[in-house]
Amino acid sequence: MSGNEFALKSIVGSTCALATPFRGGAVDFDAFAKLIDFQLEGGTQALVVAGSTGEAHALDQAEYDGLLRQAVARTGGRMTILAGTGTANTRKTIESTKRAQSLGADAALVVAPYYVRPTQEGLLRHYTEVADHGGLPVVLYNVPGRTGCDLKPDVVAKLALHERIVGIKEAVGDAARVAALAALKSPKFVFLSGDDPTGMAAMLAGAEGVISVAANAAPRPFRALCDAARAGDRARAQVLHDALTPLFDLLGAEPNPIPLKWALAHLGIGTSELRLPLTSLPAAHHAHARAVLDAVMQLAVSIQPRHSSAA
Repeated sequence: MSGNEFALKSIVGSTCALATPFRGGAVDFDAFAKLIDFQLEGGTQALVVAGSTGEAHALDQAEYDGLLRQAVARTGGRMTILAGTGTANTRKTIESTKRAQSLGADAALVVAPYYVRPTQEGLLRHYTEVADHGGLPVVLYNVPGRTGCDLKPDVVAKLALHERIVGIKEAVGDAARVAALAALKSPKFVFLSGDDPTGMAAMLAGAEGVISVAANAAPRPFRALCDAARAGDRARAQVLHDALTPLFDLLGAEPNPIPLKWALAHLGIGTSELRLPLTSLPAAHHAHARAVLDAVMQLAVSIQPRHSSAA
């Protein structure tokens, strides 16, 4: 599949970076199926499997494969599936991307190499190699707070010319960065926010969607927010953003996905279990978290449901 062919598939609007439910130390595939169905019912347009929210660092190969297979089968072509394939090593990232292709993923979400702190030239060469040899369209992922390196817009501009590099998830939400990346949009390259709290502002300034943590717990409201912002309906977007801000704040109260796993358990999707070194949400947050989630559920009920995720 070439980059131009992939651009016909939807990776705009609301994309959920899925959590990975655990139970008794193992992946809870029944809860994962329930989470996927929740996204389908809520109108989410694409899914990320085994990204940072999905605790990819804690998954063994069989678990990764099982999650990706289930997502592909469960969605049945109704949603675009992006597989998290990025590592701190170019060769391993290529191998992981090839594996994701063999398991049916539509594209690879490739985080900038973490810990090793490559130069901008190193990042340019890394992503070019992955796009050349990984077998999948590539969505760049820049999140300096997690990786220790920052993929700069001038390098993104060069990478955007590659036929198989189809977009970027950018977690730096300042206005200058958003403007620089919005200028790079084309029929084959999309700019997506990777930060829920600033996602509305990014979309109003030109981003074409958000790859979201909050969508796990609020798929219908988050889709409505994306629709309003992408349509330029600033007033409606602001109302939804304000209503979702307590959820954004809750999910940022501890390192991701600690609060999210607790939230999903409260919603009846799996348990709050994580894998070390991540630990459970402290009890001091629980009462406030319940109130926030109850308000989110009421908000979801107030929004007209969609007939399909692709609508």
